[in-house]
Amino acid sequence: MTDEKILTLMREAPSNGQRALFDKYYNYVFSIVSRIISGFGSPNDSEECVIDVFASVMMKMHPDDNISLRSYIGAVARNTAISMRRSLASKNNSCISSDDENMAEIAGDENIEENTDNSVLAELLLSKIGELGPPDSVIIVQKYYYNKTSGEIAKMTGMSAAAVRVRCGRAMNKLKKLLNADGITL
Repeated sequence: MTDEKILTLMREAPSNGQRALFDKYYNYVFSIVSRIISGFGSPNDSEECVIDVFASVMMKMHPDDNISLRSYIGAVARNTAISMRRSLASKNNSCISSDDENMAEIAGDENIEENTDNSVLAELLLSKIGELGPPDSVIIVQKYYYNKTSGEIAKMTGMSAAAVRVRCGRAMNKLKKLLNADGITL
């Protein structure tokens, strides 16, 4: 569901719009929260923080505003998680030093939206490679992920190097068709 549809739904049927917003952005918010408060709290603390993020978004955001939902929700998630991390650190009598290696994660320039999109794409790509089945999936992973040569892959699979090259070309064509079927072009 697109952000525009979610905003329209929030105007017309607020509870349905809020549900759609939650369903679409839950994993995104959870990944931000988990990264920031890891090592300071329990999984229950992460869940509580995610709930706080959505409560804040739903109470403060106006569906009539012309905003990017992903950016707005990402900012709220980051700020809420940082506040929770500070709260958890003070409860545990631990200080967060500016020299702390995790401090860079809090204030980092990391593009969370891009990272989330990339991990979703990587997951889809690996799923489609898995659909090819062995030995094609093995050949593709070894060649493009581990940078193995055709000769090295041939030893692993019991095929000749020439056969590996032919299978790799055919497997890439199959993979391209599978990805095109899902609307992804290479």
